[in-house]
Amino acid sequence: MNTTRRGLLQGLLGLWPFSKLPAATKRSRGIYEELGVRPVVNCKGAYTMIGASKQWPELHAAMAEASQNFVFLEELQEKIGERLSKLIGSESAMITTGAAGAITLGTCAALTGVDEERVRHLPDLTGMKSEVLIQKKHRNNFDHAVRNTGVKLVEVETKDELQAAVNERTAMLYYLGGSGRWDDETTISLEDCLAIGKKAGFPVMVDAANLLPPWENVQKLAAMGVELICISGGKHMRGPQCSGILAGRRDLIKAALLNSSPNEDALGRPMKVGREEMIGVWLAAEKYAKLDFAAIDRQNVEQAEYAVRELKKIRGLEISLAPYEKSRRVQRVVVEWDEQKLGITGDECERQLLAGEPRIAILRNKPQGVVFVFFLGDPGDEKLVARRMKEIFRVG
Repeated sequence: MNTTRRGLLQGLLGLWPFSKLPAATKRSRGIYEELGVRPVVNCKGAYTMIGASKQWPELHAAMAEASQNFVFLEELQEKIGERLSKLIGSESAMITTGAAGAITLGTCAALTGVDEERVRHLPDLTGMKSEVLIQKKHRNNFDHAVRNTGVKLVEVETKDELQAAVNERTAMLYYLGGSGRWDDETTISLEDCLAIGKKAGFPVMVDAANLLPPWENVQKLAAMGVELICISGGKHMRGPQCSGILAGRRDLIKAALLNSSPNEDALGRPMKVGREEMIGVWLAAEKYAKLDFAAIDRQNVEQAEYAVRELKKIRGLEISLAPYEKSRRVQRVVVEWDEQKLGITGDECERQLLAGEPRIAILRNKPQGVVFVFFLGDPGDEKLVARRMKEIFRVG
């Protein structure tokens, strides 16, 4: 190579962004500060809008390592699926884009099976089953992930209605696992749904995003024979936010994989999972399955109790603990007051919490007040809450 060409090449390489990577690690400002984005203290809970949770620190190095090599994604899905299915107790498993991605791909699997021609036709349901059963009480914003496939949701309210709704068009039953359990007495039991589905020949899908913690809940679902289990990897599990797990019957997981990336002519192609996320959520699940959930509960209780003690020192505030979500042990501190007497509304309190330092994200209480959730935050958040509320209500 002559001098001129070598100089040109070196000049071009100097412009390549990765050539400056070492310098980027020495930045004087944080990445969010550089963008003008202020982080928040999470007293809201497992909400996607604020990032859901923080990844386990030990995932970062493994995910960075994964990004430095090319692999066949289908092979990686297979190997990780084997590990996850052992943790869950299911026949098979795969990585998805969150629990919502698992719901869509699981529905696709129930519609197409392993028929690749049907995979290519979705969401055109010509010649396929086209209905998914759902209890009216289980309707929620996330059942849009079922409707993405073009199916019609058929609502039922009683066991008799469920049995009467089953027909040749029934592809699946969607069951919402909420508030940390699935055996809500006011709904048709999961056991009854599974029995009816088994007799009629359709699978039952459980949206288990709200069933963690503990890990034992998804293991119970697998032991019960639930054909499709949808899990969030980016909330309490603390994997990559854009990750999830679909576990269940081997043939249905195989069908879900056919409906997903890297297959190009598939409804699930846009729901692409990178190798980094696959590694991240697998390692998160391995860690999560071994956690001491009782210890986590104790920490949340201690934070909530501290907040209650300190907030009671603010004259005019009424402080109470809202019941936790059954098995999930979500601790909620409810703060109410006479707005006219204290001269501050709930809206203004929330605005000041978000505008101050640190910035604190909360829930609103109805009809009045605010709620501080201690579930996915950090130790010490309760002290920040107490300090900021004393500042807002001018105490001290």
